[in-house]
Amino acid sequence: MVEFFGNQTISLIGGASIKLDSLVGAAVSVVIGLILAEVVYRWILALSKSTKYVWIFNEDTGKLLRNFIIIGSLLSAFDTLGLLSITVFGSTLSKIIAGFLLFYISYLIGKKVQDYWLIREGAEAQIKAKIFYYTLVTLAFFLALNIAGFSGRLTTVIAAAGITGIVLGFSAQTVIANFISGIFMYFDKPLKIGDPVEVGGYSGIVHDIRILSTRIRTWDGLLVRIPNEKVFNSEIKNLAKYPARRVDVIVGIAYREDIERVIRIIREILDDMPYVLAEPEPSIFVDELGDSSVNIAVRAWAPSEKWFDVRTQILQRIKEALDEKGIEIPFPQRVNWFAEELRVKLEH
Repeated sequence: MVEFFGNQTISLIGGASIKLDSLVGAAVSVVIGLILAEVVYRWILALSKSTKYVWIFNEDTGKLLRNFIIIGSLLSAFDTLGLLSITVFGSTLSKIIAGFLLFYISYLIGKKVQDYWLIREGAEAQIKAKIFYYTLVTLAFFLALNIAGFSGRLTTVIAAAGITGIVLGFSAQTVIANFISGIFMYFDKPLKIGDPVEVGGYSGIVHDIRILSTRIRTWDGLLVRIPNEKVFNSEIKNLAKYPARRVDVIVGIAYREDIERVIRIIREILDDMPYVLAEPEPSIFVDELGDSSVNIAVRAWAPSEKWFDVRTQILQRIKEALDEKGIEIPFPQRVNWFAEELRVKLEH
C-alpha cells in the first residue's frame, strides 16, 4: 500500500507536483493535531476545577496550548509536503519556525501564569512569580535553539553568554546582589506586605516587596525604597509576626507613697481594659529605686495590631488614676552640695 501511494503524484499549477502519500501524511498530521489540541484543552479545563494549582492549570493556559498544538500540526503538515524545506542559516525553515513558536508560547504561558499568580495571591507572590517566569523563559530559549537546529552553535552561544554575564556581573554587582537577596528573602519570609517593621534604620508598614527592593511606608507618611541586599543583611524587627506583643511601661512614684496601693490601682486599671490579655498575666513590680522616684515596671500583653492603642491607654489611665488618688509622680530632684560653706550677705 505504501509503494502504491508513493508512486502516485498530484500535479499542481505551474508544473509542481505532490506525492499522494505526503498529502495523506499531512492530512493525518492536521487531524491528529486538532483532536489532540481539543483533548488537552478539555483536560486542562477539567483540571482547573479540581486542582489547587489554578495559577498554572487554567482556561487561558489551556487555550494557549491548544493553539500551539494546532499550529504545530499545521507546520508538520507543511513540512511533510516539503513547503518549509528552505535552508536558512544552516537549518530548515520549519525547524526555525517551530523553535520560535515554542519560545513564544512559553513566553505567553509564563506571562499568563505570572499575572494569574499575582491576581490570586497578591503582591506577596511577586518574587516567586518572577522566578517562575524567568526560569521558564530561559529553559524555553535554550530548548528552542536546539529545536531550531542551532544545537551545534549552542556551545558558542553559552560561552558568549557566560563571558557577557561576567562583564555585566562586574558592572551590575548591586543589581545582582539585590536580585539574589530578594530570592533568599522569599524563602526566609522575614516579613510580608502589611507588616509593621523596623529595618534599615526605618520604621513603618511594608508597602511592597519586589525582586530588587522593598518599599516601606513610614509612620509619618513617607515612602522609603530599601534595596533588598540591605534589607536581607539588616536586623529586621517584625512588630506583628506573632499575634501578641508585650507593652512595657515605667511609672515613677514618690518615695513616700504606698507601693502596694499603687500596684493594686494599676492592676485594677489593667483588669478593666478589654484588650489587655489575661494570659500571659500582666506583671507589675518595683523595677528600680531611682534618683527622684521609685520606678514601677508595668508589663502587659496585647494583640499585636492593638499594641500602640493599648500602650497609650495604659499611660493615660494610670496618670488619671494616680492623680485622682492623690499619688505623686515626682519631677526630677537634685541635691546640690558645695565643698565650702556658702556665705550669703543680706542687705537691709
